[in-house]
Amino acid sequence: MRNKQTFNYDRSRIPLYLQVASVMRQRIESERWKQGEKISTIEELETEFGVARVTIRQAIEILREEGLLDARQGRGTFVSGRPKDKHWFNLANDLESVVSSIKNNVIRIVHIEENAEAPSLEENEGRPASGYILLRSVQFSDGEPFVVVNLHLARDIFVRDRKRFTRQPALPRILEMRDIALAHAFQTVTIGVADPETSELLEIGLGEPTADCRLVLVDDAGVALYVAKYNYHRNSFALRRDLLPRPKAAKAARARKKSKSR
Repeated sequence: MRNKQTFNYDRSRIPLYLQVASVMRQRIESERWKQGEKISTIEELETEFGVARVTIRQAIEILREEGLLDARQGRGTFVSGRPKDKHWFNLANDLESVVSSIKNNVIRIVHIEENAEAPSLEENEGRPASGYILLRSVQFSDGEPFVVVNLHLARDIFVRDRKRFTRQPALPRILEMRDIALAHAFQTVTIGVADPETSELLEIGLGEPTADCRLVLVDDAGVALYVAKYNYHRNSFALRRDLLPRPKAAKAARARKKSKSR
């Protein structure tokens, strides 16, 4: 007997079928629905989720296209795979580590806008440059896409090395420019969902969660030279931190060891 759940969709602007697909995807990922297992019937899912049958069919079709479900005529729908779960990318917490983590990334530019509008800036993020180039790219690791980057780069910096900025990550090159002195590097991390273009570029389901990182570099004159938004594939992203400073961690370990010896 399956436990009944009440789903509240009122607060979300995401289409119903994407919300249902997300819940079903999580069930496969957590192995609540195991590989090879037959899932609930469409009628049962319709009742459980409280949505129309067409919505359930749309959700199943999304997961079928992702290779997670297999609808078999006259037999039902079965789990045919699991989402990739690598979580190999750890978000750095200092600029040097950020540069080190991306300098060898393979990038593919998918859009360049030569005279882009200035990005929106928070009060403490400096003032806009005199002009910006918008670079939209997808970056790869081991041949697989893992992040989509929307970068507003100051035009006067871009024209100094146009070839490299369209072939390699921009951040390492900026830090190599000796006449640029950075005063701030603001980083903000949030959770988002994949829009149609991001889902296509990352090869993930529409509406799947993404880890979104915003990075703003401000020079010593107060100009925002680099304003980027990174949309990470959530299955490649992890945020790992030791929440105890080293002395406290060592002290806690000694206390546990002493307690066990009693």
